[in-house]
Amino acid sequence: MSRTVELTRFRVSPERADLLPAARKGMIADFRADRAGFLGARLVRLPGDEWLDIVEWRSSEDFAASRAKGANLPGIAAFFALIDELVSAEEGTTDESES
Repeated sequence: MSRTVELTRFRVSPERADLLPAARKGMIADFRADRAGFLGARLVRLPGDEWLDIVEWRSSEDFAASRAKGANLPGIAAFFALIDELVSAEEGTTDESES
């Protein structure tokens, strides 16, 4: 069974990076409440004030529906507001039978 994976790389200024974990909790709570097909997410800190957000979705359609909603809830909007620059955003798939 394949799942859709959202890979988003972004920059956050060093002075606001400490705010990211608390904002992340709010975003995840809003995703769980409002985004059909949301399976989970991991946030990875990279060098150079960059972060990689790895979000798993049940399907490409669920991911597309989430993107269409944008920052529609306060927790999501607060997390997005900390992002200074979007570096890249990609969609991929994973084969769960490999695990």
